[in-house]
Amino acid sequence: MKPGLGRGLDSLLKSYDRELEETEMKSAKKSAGEKVDELVDINKIYANPNQPRKVFDQESLNELAESIKIHGLIQPLIVNETDKGYMIIAGERRYRACKIAGLDKVNVIVKKYSNKQIAEIALIENLQREDLNPIEMSKGIKRLMDEYGLTQEKAAERLGKSRSAIANSLRILTLYPEVIDLIEKGKVSFGHAKVLVAVSDYATQLTLAKKVAKDKLTVRDLEREVEAYLGKGKKKKAKPTTSEELRDFVNSLQRKLGTKVNLIGNNKKGRIYIDYYTEDDLDRIYDIILK
Repeated sequence: MKPGLGRGLDSLLKSYDRELEETEMKSAKKSAGEKVDELVDINKIYANPNQPRKVFDQESLNELAESIKIHGLIQPLIVNETDKGYMIIAGERRYRACKIAGLDKVNVIVKKYSNKQIAEIALIENLQREDLNPIEMSKGIKRLMDEYGLTQEKAAERLGKSRSAIANSLRILTLYPEVIDLIEKGKVSFGHAKVLVAVSDYATQLTLAKKVAKDKLTVRDLEREVEAYLGKGKKKKAKPTTSEELRDFVNSLQRKLGTKVNLIGNNKKGRIYIDYYTEDDLDRIYDIILK
C-alpha cells in the first residue's frame, strides 16, 4: 500500500473501536456483545449489496487464494451481524479469495455499525486500493464528498491524502468523455490527465490525448505540446464569439451546479451541455435545477 493511503481508513475504523487493546476487546465483548476475531462458517457470510466496487480482477483473486492456502487468512474480515448472517463491511476481496481457496470457515471481526457507517467505510476502503484507475478514484472521491457533505479538506483527512491531491483528482472529471474513456482504459495516465485539464478546446484536448496513447508521450512531452498550443492561442488573441455576459452566465451555472458546463454557439443560438459522472451526480443536479 502506498505511504499514507492507509491512514484514512485506519483512522475511521479506530473511531469505531477497531484498534481496541486485548483487554478492552474482552470488555467490549461482554458489554456490547461484539465478537472479536472469531471463526465463522463462510456460507453465513455475504457481500454488501451496496459495495461500491463491482469488478474484481480474477487473476489477482487467484493469486491471493494461493497465498491464503499457504499462509491462511492473515487479516480478518470485518462484518456486521444481520438476520441473514454476516454482511461484509471490509474485505470482500479476501472473502472471494477464501472461497476460491476452499476455506470452510474464516476469521471475522463482528461489528455493529449503522447503515451510514457501513456505506462510508466500504467507500473509503475501496478508495484506498492501489488498483483503482484515476477515474474510479476521482468518481469515488466525488461521491464521498457529495454523500457525506465533505469539503476537500475533510475528504483529504478521511483518505490520508493532501488537499491538492483531492483537488487534482476532482479536476480530471472535467475532461471530455472520450478523454476520460482513454484514462479508464489505461492509455492516458493521471499525470497526463492533469496536464490536459488546461486545454479547454474539445478537439484539441482529444487530439492530444490520442497522441499520448498512440505515441507514448511522457508527461513532459505533453506539457511541451500544451505550452505550444496555449502560446499560439495567446498570440492569435481570437475575438470571442460570445459576449462577456453569456460567458459569465455559463461560469455562474458551472459554480452553482458544481460540475463542468460547456457552451457551443453564440448570443443568438447554441447549446449548453451539463456533465454528470454518476447517478447520484445526476440526482443532485436535478434537485438544484428543478426543486
